[in-house]
Amino acid sequence: MILKTKGKAENFNNIIVGRISKSNFSIDNSTILLQENLIDKNLLDSINPLGIITKCKNNGNFFTPIIHSVKSLQHLEENDIVLLNSDGVINTLYRTNSPHNFLFLTERCNSNCLMCSQPPKNRDDSKYFYEVNSKLIPIIPKDCTQLGITGGEPTLLGNYFFSLLHLIKDNLPQAHIQCLTNGRSFAWQNITDKLVEVGNDNLILCIPLYSDIPEIHDYIVQAKEAFHQTVIGIYNLARFNIRIEIRIVLHKITIPRLLKLAEFIYKNMPFVEHVALMGLEIEGYTPHNIDKLWIDPYDYQEILKDTVYYLHDFGIAVSIYNIPLCLLPKDLWPFSRKSISDWKNIYIDECSKCSELLNCGGFFKSSSKKNSLHIKSI
Repeated sequence: MILKTKGKAENFNNIIVGRISKSNFSIDNSTILLQENLIDKNLLDSINPLGIITKCKNNGNFFTPIIHSVKSLQHLEENDIVLLNSDGVINTLYRTNSPHNFLFLTERCNSNCLMCSQPPKNRDDSKYFYEVNSKLIPIIPKDCTQLGITGGEPTLLGNYFFSLLHLIKDNLPQAHIQCLTNGRSFAWQNITDKLVEVGNDNLILCIPLYSDIPEIHDYIVQAKEAFHQTVIGIYNLARFNIRIEIRIVLHKITIPRLLKLAEFIYKNMPFVEHVALMGLEIEGYTPHNIDKLWIDPYDYQEILKDTVYYLHDFGIAVSIYNIPLCLLPKDLWPFSRKSISDWKNIYIDECSKCSELLNCGGFFKSSSKKNSLHIKSI
């Protein structure tokens, strides 16, 4: 699935965020007109869109911001929201027909996880991403039911982060918001207090915890004191009934103590709303650390089963993400979720013969780099 394309930009120097329209009759001050062919200048003056996207070369004499000579526009639908950059890049920010939309807040992170699928970049991009998202949020459809927040580490935006959360609450009061964060910033009480001030009951923080032993967690995230900061942050949040999900990526380092970690969570954090046990994505840093991380999911099913039922039996909601049904014992199927975002989700040839195809979450696109030896249609 295409989320980015490029053409030649003219008539603007700053970013433009707007909603796609393929019709001349539904234009407002947030509309970016998508046309196969350039439109008449007189008509353009009468409708006055925010910008234009077209496959044709620019043969018009007008001053409206435009990106022309774009190779492909087929991935853009009516009411999708896009970002026009002055270098001609067109980024899709929100897809109106997808349940897998997210706000990307920063490429920076204060951890450097061995299996990070989005390796951090050490540059201050806070102002840029704040500007993009502050333009995006108000024009997201009001009937949006779910939205993700991701990075990098979103809390590194500081006050910008909380401004965006307030903007989400004001503009999308019904949307369920999942914020992916390592939770470390909330070890500082003033940061937790700012989140409490937002007061959005539809917000849940998805925080990774990779071991019950501090040294193992810190090694995986490649950051000293990360375990203690994360745990303190979780407790600070829990004091104010902030909703929390714990996420555990399953790999060679986390698997041996997975059940012990579940026991640690139940005994010390029984207030968490949900625990997600997540299959490994072969992307970002993971291919470089594959020898340290890879274990065939088929080989850890017994400990996964014990962990799932331990949490379930003690009343903690638990789900399995990113593992196809053919690699799970049948009694774990009720805990499996279709979790992979549609833009990086695939099904392989073997899946076409499977009776459970419609119920299975399939694979990451990156699974072509490394996959289980036990994939077999059901």
